Amino acid sequence: MDLQKQTAPAVSELRASDAERDRIADILHDALAEGRLTADEHAERVEGVLRAKTVGELDVFIRDLPAAHRQSPGTSPAPAPYRPTAGAIPIDPDDNVVAIFSSAVRKGRWRAGRRIHAYAIFGSVEIDLSEALFDHQQVMIKSFSIFGSVEIRVPENVSLRGMGGGVLGSFEVDTLDSGEPQAPIVYVDGWAVLGSIEARPRRGKVVADILDRVQRKVDKSLRKHLNH
Repeated sequence: MDLQKQTAPAVSELRASDAERDRIADILHDALAEGRLTADEHAERVEGVLRAKTVGELDVFIRDLPAAHRQSPGTSPAPAPYRPTAGAIPIDPDDNVVAIFSSAVRKGRWRAGRRIHAYAIFGSVEIDLSEALFDHQQVMIKSFSIFGSVEIRVPENVSLRGMGGGVLGSFEVDTLDSGEPQAPIVYVDGWAVLGSIEARPRRGKVVADILDRVQRKVDKSLRKHLNH
């Protein structure tokens, strides 16, 4: 019996989902905010996104934007583990961020430790890793919010995992997969009691490959040793 050989359609030919349209619309919104698109261009492209039927038709609207090339559409990145590697995260924190009837912020160019504790008690904590220096691949942010809020932002090319919960409060972590095997993984754990804990990627912010920084650190140590 002769069977017709059926070829699976290319990714670009697959029907687009509402989630994929939303992703493209978010990229266009960010491009407008960054000044890469004019208001008219943005409106025209968004209208086209709403009419698009396939993944390939969607890709056309962001092909000339940097965000489209950080991760190829349609690829399936290898998922990061949902739990830290045993022994990778110390028991004691490298940094404490505390807000009691106040606010506390970590942002800009700062060095992220392996374990960060965040306490928001009738206050607010903001931890922004979008420009941070990662010396370690795995970072744990242990968060406690009691009648307060903890807001965490990460670069969009790291992996992000949530392992906590809420008691009459909200614990919301956007699961994120980098697709880069050596990219940092940020784990957010903890509890929100009558408060909120939120962790999301910051669009347009990326961190360089961790191996590049590790190699530079090794080279620096080697040069220092040879000089002595």
